[in-house]
Amino acid sequence: MKWKKYTIHTTTEAVDFISELFNEIGIQGIEIEDNVPLTEKETKGMFIDILPELPPDNGEARVSFYLDDTYDEEETLRRVKEGLKEIGQFVNVGDCAMETSETEDKDWINNWKQYFKPFTVDDILIKPTWEEIPKEHEDKLLIQIDPGTAFGTGAHETTQLCIRALRTYLKEGDRVLDVGTGSGILGICALKLGAGEVVGTDLDENAISASRENMESNGIEPSRFRVLTGNLIDEKEIKDAVGYEAYDIVVANILADVIIPLQAEVPPHLKQGGIFITSGIIDMKEEEVKQAFAANDAFDVIDVRHQGEWVSIIAKKK
Repeated sequence: MKWKKYTIHTTTEAVDFISELFNEIGIQGIEIEDNVPLTEKETKGMFIDILPELPPDNGEARVSFYLDDTYDEEETLRRVKEGLKEIGQFVNVGDCAMETSETEDKDWINNWKQYFKPFTVDDILIKPTWEEIPKEHEDKLLIQIDPGTAFGTGAHETTQLCIRALRTYLKEGDRVLDVGTGSGILGICALKLGAGEVVGTDLDENAISASRENMESNGIEPSRFRVLTGNLIDEKEIKDAVGYEAYDIVVANILADVIIPLQAEVPPHLKQGGIFITSGIIDMKEEEVKQAFAANDAFDVIDVRHQGEWVSIIAKKK
C-alpha cells in the first residue's frame, strides 16, 4: 500500500489553526517544519542537550500530512482547502501551495525496531522483547525491553554509563529512585542487580505505560517498581509521593540542563551516604554540571566516568 504525502506552504502563525483543522477532519499525524526556536517549556524533559542551529525564523512553515486508501482522498482534500480558506479570513496562511508526493507504506511507530538488536553491557544482555536470546549470551543476566514511544533501549552510551554505575554502587536490598525512568530500563536493571524496590518518575505518560509493560516482560511484580507521573524538581505532590530520606541510590539519565537544577532537589530524598548517579551529560557541559555539584554542600562528587562524548557524574550525600 502506498501513502500520499501532501505538504502545504504556510506561515508559522497559521500552524496551530491548521493542526486543529486536520484534527477535526480526522487526519492523524502531521509534520511541521519551521525555524521557530524551541522554548524552554518545549525542551523540558526532551533528550536534547544541544539544540540544532537554525536559520533565522522568516515566518514560513511547511505542514505535511499523509493519506492512505482508507481515506476518501477527494473529499478530504476538499475539506482541507475549504478549511484553509476559512482560516485565511482571520490569520495569514500564506499562499497555501500544496505539493504532492508518494511514499511506501511504513509503520512509523514500529519501523525502528529493525535496528534494535540484542547487545551486552559487560555481563548483562539487553534484548528487545521480539528477539531471541543469542546462544553465546545465554549465561548473561537478561533484561528484555520494548521502549514503545518512551526513551530507553539501553543502547545509548548514557544509559550504559548508568548501568555500569549501578553495578558498582548498588547493594543487595537497596531502594532506588529512577528520575526520568523512560522505558524503565534502569529501574529494571537495578532490580535485576539486587535492589529491593524502585520508584520511577517521568513527565511522559507513555513512559509510565512502557515501563509497566517492561516490568511484566521481565517478571517483575508491580509492587517492586512504582511509577509516578510528574516532575521531581518543582511539584510538591511528587516530592511527597516519592518520600524523604528513603533511597540508597537516585539515578537520573536525563540531560545536563535538567541535572543542574535536579541536584539541588535530590538530597532530601536520599539517605545519609546515599549515591546520586547522573548521566545524559554531553562532555562540553561536564564542567558546568561539576560546578553545580561543587556549590551544593549536600554532595561530594566521588566518581566521573566517560563513554564516547558522554559523561556520568556520581555524587555521595554527606
